[in-house]
Amino acid sequence: MTKIGIIGVGYWGPNLVRNFESLPNCEVVAICDLDPANIDNITKRYPRVNDYDNIDAMFGQEDLDAVVIATPTATHHGLAKRALEAGLHVFVEKPLTVTSEQSQELIDIAAAKGLIVFVGHIFLHSAPVQKLRELIASGELGEISYISCRRLNLGPVRSDVSALYDLATHDISIVLHLLGQQPVDVNCQGLDYIKDNVHDVVNLTMKFPNNKMGMIHCSWLDPRKERVITVVGDQKMAVYDDLGEEKIRIYDKGVNLHSKSGELAEFKLSYRHGDMYSPWFKQGEPLKTECSEFVRCIIEGDTPRTDGVNGLQVVEVLEAANESLLNNGCSISIDSKIVV
Repeated sequence: MTKIGIIGVGYWGPNLVRNFESLPNCEVVAICDLDPANIDNITKRYPRVNDYDNIDAMFGQEDLDAVVIATPTATHHGLAKRALEAGLHVFVEKPLTVTSEQSQELIDIAAAKGLIVFVGHIFLHSAPVQKLRELIASGELGEISYISCRRLNLGPVRSDVSALYDLATHDISIVLHLLGQQPVDVNCQGLDYIKDNVHDVVNLTMKFPNNKMGMIHCSWLDPRKERVITVVGDQKMAVYDDLGEEKIRIYDKGVNLHSKSGELAEFKLSYRHGDMYSPWFKQGEPLKTECSEFVRCIIEGDTPRTDGVNGLQVVEVLEAANESLLNNGCSISIDSKIVV
C-alpha cells in the first residue's frame, strides 16, 4: 500500500485527495496546508489523515512514500527538491517549475536517488488526447500541417502567474505529445489588463521541424468557455472539443493542388468535402487515471509518460514563450539542453 501525502489542499488539492483515496493500492496518510480552513475541510471528510502546517514535520512521518505538490508555481521547485532529498517520490502539478534549470535539478536529484518525478500534465492521461495521438500515428490524418488550440473562459483569474503559465501549459504539453518533438522557435504576444505584468490573454505560436506549427490562444477574460483543439492533416482533420458530447470528430476535408503551370499565379485547386464521423473510445476521469499512473509507476518502478523530462520539455517552451512575451513577441529560438 503506497502512502501519499498532499501539500496544498485549497483549490485543486481536495480533488487529488478524493482520487488517491479512491484507489485500492494507495492511501492518503498526510496533508499539509498553511490555511486552517483548508485543513478542516479535508479532515472532516477524512478524519484519520494526519494534518500539518509544517513541511519538515510532514516529511518526517515514517510511513510516507510520496508527496503530491498542489501549491503555487513559484513554490514547486523548493518543495519538490526538499521532498526528493527526504527520499520521497514527487507528483508536481503543472508546470513542473518556473525555469528549465530548476526542472533539470529535480531530474538529477531524482535520478541519483532512484526516485520518480511525476508532472501533472493531466490531459496526457485523457482518452481523447490519446485517441488523437493514435489517429496521427496511424497516418489516417496524413501529414500534419498544424495544431490549433483555444482555451478560453471568464476566470478563474490568477495573480501569481500569467495565463501563459496557468492555461497554455496544458496545450503546450498536448501539442508536444501529439507531434512528438520540441519546437525550434516560439513567439508569444499578450496583454495584462487586470494586473501589471500578469498577462490575462496570450497568443503563442510554435514552429516545429518539417514545416509544422502549433498555435495556442488562451484567456481568462473571455465570455464563453472553450476547450477546443484542431489537428489539420493533408488527408483528414480532427477536432477535439472537451466540452462537447462527441469529444472528437474526424472530417474528410482538404485542399488538393492538381497542377501548376510555368506561370507563378496559375494553379488549380479542388476542395474536398467528405464524410464526418465521431470515433468511439472508452473514457474515464483523467485525474483518476493520472493518480493511478503515479502509484503504478512507484510500485513497478516504471518511468511515467509525464516524467521529469516531459515536464522539462514543457518548461523550456514556457520559458522561451515568456521571454518573447516580455519582448513584444519577438521570435525566441529553443536550443534544448535536456540531459537525461
